[in-house]
Amino acid sequence: MMLNLFKENVRIAFGSIRTQILRTSLTVLIIAIGITALVGILTVVSALENTISSDFASMGANTFNVKQYENTAQRQGGEEREIINPIISYPEAVDFKDKYDFPFTETSLSFTATSTAEVKYEATKTDPEIAVVGVDEYFMTNSGLETSLGRNFTGFDIDNNNYVCIVGSDFGKGLLKDVNPIDKTISIRGARFKVIGILKEKGSTFGNKQDLRVLIPIQVARSLFTAPNINYTMSIMVSNSELLDQAIDHAVITMRNVRKLSPVRDNNFGVVRSDDLINRILGITKYLGLASWLIGIITVLGSSIALMNIMIVSVTERTREIGVRKALGAKRSTVAIQFFIETLLIGQMGGIVGIILGILIGFGIATALSFAFVIPWGAILAAFFTSFMVAIVSGLYPAIRAAYLDPIEALRYE
Repeated sequence: MMLNLFKENVRIAFGSIRTQILRTSLTVLIIAIGITALVGILTVVSALENTISSDFASMGANTFNVKQYENTAQRQGGEEREIINPIISYPEAVDFKDKYDFPFTETSLSFTATSTAEVKYEATKTDPEIAVVGVDEYFMTNSGLETSLGRNFTGFDIDNNNYVCIVGSDFGKGLLKDVNPIDKTISIRGARFKVIGILKEKGSTFGNKQDLRVLIPIQVARSLFTAPNINYTMSIMVSNSELLDQAIDHAVITMRNVRKLSPVRDNNFGVVRSDDLINRILGITKYLGLASWLIGIITVLGSSIALMNIMIVSVTERTREIGVRKALGAKRSTVAIQFFIETLLIGQMGGIVGIILGILIGFGIATALSFAFVIPWGAILAAFFTSFMVAIVSGLYPAIRAAYLDPIEALRYE
């Protein structure tokens, strides 16, 4: 009985929606705009968070870097001033590695030799957009990198300055796609390197194409790329996570000694923990999430008013129909439920349209920015809940108004 009554109310609601299709469409569109803004922004935020987490979490919670900068600005006296730190030179990097003797750690030295290299294989060559990185045998482990084919560098490769290299995954799809890349010879700046490994795919982050790079032994890189002011990075991995804070403190002391800083001077270098970097960036994304909710709430408020207005007009236009129903024995609750179901249908239609548009827009933006897209289930649930609440708030007054119409006065209405 209850199911049949519900089906009848749904049928009547759809019939009423069809008779006022223009107003209903406009109301659905207004609701959809708010839901689209909410879902779209939350989708992009989810994609951004997923990209950041996947890119940096692979480094492990036990890794930190000593580099030129931690931040580029700091607050002083209520104002921000720009920090200008000297680069970390090769002698300083080597000195740090020699002096840093904290237990259960491995220190890696690396530097980006160029970001515009051209790589050749036989008669084929790439565009000049390849990054060449000089590394040692610990770089891949400390950076969370793995090979899909081949092997990592060995201490023998690094100590003997062997002309071997490990290339990004895009080489297996491009320059070396038709051959087994292992043991093939590629050319960089006239130097010939034997490929010993292919990196697993990492994707692109903020325009940084991580799969278009070549890793070569650090001394070989220094001999080929002799630009002035080359900046080095030291990456340290601590095997025991409980010792991470002490390892960082020891690294700070060691680097201060390398740079001969007096006790009263601030650090002129940066120490960046992988987990701190993730938390810092994810903290920023929270503001984007709040902004999406603010935009959604403002637009949804407008859609609530529009939905309430269309339902009040619907009650007014159908006053005589309501009178007939009551005269035939319809209860107040039956009339109220009928109008309430109609409001819920309009609200959910707007929510569904908004969710579809929001996901499509979010997917488009995430793809354009090379973020790792994920289905934003949280945003979808939030959108359904929001559209449901809009329908409840907007439909409550019109439903009560319809339920309490006097049947005699309603029958007289023209």
